[in-house]
Amino acid sequence: MRVARIDHVHIEVSDRRTAAIWYERILGLTPHPDLSSWTDNPMGPLVLQGSDGYPALSLFARDFKEVTRDCTVAFRVDAESFLGFLDTLDSLALGTTAGATLCRDDLVDHDLSWSLYFLDPDQNRLELTTYDYDLVRSALAGRST
Repeated sequence: MRVARIDHVHIEVSDRRTAAIWYERILGLTPHPDLSSWTDNPMGPLVLQGSDGYPALSLFARDFKEVTRDCTVAFRVDAESFLGFLDTLDSLALGTTAGATLCRDDLVDHDLSWSLYFLDPDQNRLELTTYDYDLVRSALAGRST
């Protein structure tokens, strides 16, 4: 057997519709039309898709509790999308695990990739990452001059 790709990740949220609106506003994920019937079951998932049309996240409504797991869902984007996201940080007002608001100073240079780490409204840990390392480095150097 050969696994082709990760199909989707389960995320527990306090309200599926509210979370779906947030994920669309922040990451551009939209409800998957072919899998929408699963939302008829209150315990079923609301499946979100990426721009490629593949399932990305399955939102499950659960009683809200403190997050007890150390899990981060990472979303890969190209350099242009990453830099665009970086430019909109002030308007997004995203929280960090330290209780602060995500800002440009939170950009993490992994030497092979760049990442930003933040929380969704239900305290699920998220990462936006790009492997277009040199393109982002050049753009950042050009903006600091």
